[in-house]
Amino acid sequence: MPKISVVVNPISGGGRGARIGRQVVEQLQQAGGLGTVINASSAEETLSQTRLVVAEGSDGVIAVGGDGLVHLVIQVLAQSGVPLGVVPAGTGNDFARALGMPLDSPEQIVQRILTAPPQPIDLGLANQRFFGAVLSTGFDSMVNERANSMRWPRGPMRYNVAIARELPVFKPRQYRFTIDGETFDTEAMLVAVANAASYGGGMKICPQAQIHDGWLDVLILKPLSKLAFLRVFPRVYAGTHVTHPAVVIRRARSVEIDADAIAYADGERQGTLPTRVTIAQNALLAWSSLRDPLSA
Repeated sequence: MPKISVVVNPISGGGRGARIGRQVVEQLQQAGGLGTVINASSAEETLSQTRLVVAEGSDGVIAVGGDGLVHLVIQVLAQSGVPLGVVPAGTGNDFARALGMPLDSPEQIVQRILTAPPQPIDLGLANQRFFGAVLSTGFDSMVNERANSMRWPRGPMRYNVAIARELPVFKPRQYRFTIDGETFDTEAMLVAVANAASYGGGMKICPQAQIHDGWLDVLILKPLSKLAFLRVFPRVYAGTHVTHPAVVIRRARSVEIDADAIAYADGERQGTLPTRVTIAQNALLAWSSLRDPLSA
């Protein structure tokens, strides 16, 4: 029986991480497949302890938490040959969505990890840092900046309040893009470079993006009036915003972005532009239901 290590973010999802983490550990223990359990209290500790279990020859790592924890863990597991399992316990859980995993059945996910082989998937690579789902810059990044500086309210409502405060003062930025060698300048309100379809807890920003197709989907939202933006933005949850004439989507292997702006990836702050994003094909082994061998 392979030994699977477990990395838990106990505070993710308002404490769901701790509860679900205990369930995952108990299920692996009963199956005889439990390796090291990591309940790290900081990003640095999570990285160092995950590196240690990989160096010691773990047969796999399960991340129990949200997209922030997954973002940390893939920095260690990418190109290591050690597979990743994701048990979602956060507020967004977009990487779990991209893997086709159920969001409310930890037992089913652990059973799959114990019985099905992992599969190779792609990652994005931005300035030597991997990401799993989406790198974005523009309006949503400014909303993230504002939300992160707010103490109230807590939970998803904080993001909604930040949107209401940011939109009246937000102005489009001038961007320079180089997409697969073609350089051009344009104004934009929002830019997303997607390895997976959704971010922000199910917003299908690039609904055709897939984590095993060898491509990045690049969305550019051209300037809109505030009223038009308010009409278009809610359509992102269904993915129907892509039909709006202000939305441009291109597929690419690499994209360079430069502007007076900040980028986020998997909901984590990446810093100021410029950035160069490339597709890292088959960079990670992960348990998923994509190209499902159990249903073949």
